[in-house]
Amino acid sequence: MTTPTLPQGKRYLTIHQIAQEYPALTESALRWLRFNGCENGFDACVIKLGRKVLIDAEAFERWIEGHRVTQLGG
Repeated sequence: MTTPTLPQGKRYLTIHQIAQEYPALTESALRWLRFNGCENGFDACVIKLGRKVLIDAEAFERWIEGHRVTQLGG
């Protein structure tokens, strides 16, 4: 049986590490986003290796940018 390998040069972080890097998001909030990933698109950031959940840092940053408010008010 071969061990899965991750592409070189990519940054994969745990939910705990993402919460440390982005203090505005708690671990609980990130877990909620992951749990509801089908509805909010967060699944595109998640990689699951067995029980280990990793977040693709580049995809996560793109996901955040995709939620930018472009116009306030009417």
